[in-house]
Amino acid sequence: MRYFLLLAAACLAFASDKPAYQFYSQKLKAVNYQKVLKEANDADVVFFGELHNNPICHWLELQLTKDLYAEKKTQLLLGAEMFEADNQAALSDYVAGKTSDKEFAKQARLWNNYKTDYRPLVDFARDNKIPMVATNVPRRYASTVARQGLAALDTLPTAQKAWIAPLPLTVDLTLPGYKAMLDMMHGDNAKTAPEQGANFARAQAIKDATMAHFILQNRKPGTTFLHYNGSYHSNNFEGIIWYLRQKQPDLKIVTIASVEVPDTAKPDKANENLASFILQIPADMTKTY
Repeated sequence: MRYFLLLAAACLAFASDKPAYQFYSQKLKAVNYQKVLKEANDADVVFFGELHNNPICHWLELQLTKDLYAEKKTQLLLGAEMFEADNQAALSDYVAGKTSDKEFAKQARLWNNYKTDYRPLVDFARDNKIPMVATNVPRRYASTVARQGLAALDTLPTAQKAWIAPLPLTVDLTLPGYKAMLDMMHGDNAKTAPEQGANFARAQAIKDATMAHFILQNRKPGTTFLHYNGSYHSNNFEGIIWYLRQKQPDLKIVTIASVEVPDTAKPDKANENLASFILQIPADMTKTY
């Protein structure tokens, strides 16, 4: 009798657990973190597609970084959308221990949630001397494309073009991710002119292409490059990955897509094939901002 009471109590305790996340495979089979780590450890490039204000994403990014470093040591490289290419010197100096956190904040354009969400990653890189790459295009150039189109970048000085993917840039607006942007902006109630909508998608593409460019520029054979970015930049193996594949189609790439769902225990069919691994997080998870 006592055994059954203990068993019932254990089952009740299990049933009352409220998991903060659940990983699923590309085909929506539940998998554990160790499976994700194993696949990431064998990859050339890993994309952790985050939700920028989600604490579970940021915590798991740090755990994956720590665990990959424990396996790979000097064979691990880091890169992030959150740092723009023209701030590379400031980022490198801080990671190398040459500047203080206050100096870094003055020298680089840091996101408003840097201290809570990204500083732990950067400080881990600093503590362990892990190279970290500022992969994103400077925002002012993406804004220029959104307003004036890609041709506006042609007149930039050569030195400034070094912070952007090589021009001219091919943008396939029929790719599902970019097409979804166009459809959203050209809906029944949209007031955006067709060319404005196309330029908005091209601004997204210049970010994707630039991140791909700096990943390839810094990646070395035999290493794993772990990249942090908004999930939409790598969902459906598009965005950054499409540009990577144009240059190096044989790269082994692992992607993580983050989604918020009502119940982490129930895979959402809409997320099938979204990424190598789908990270389901409760929709009511507290936010960092």
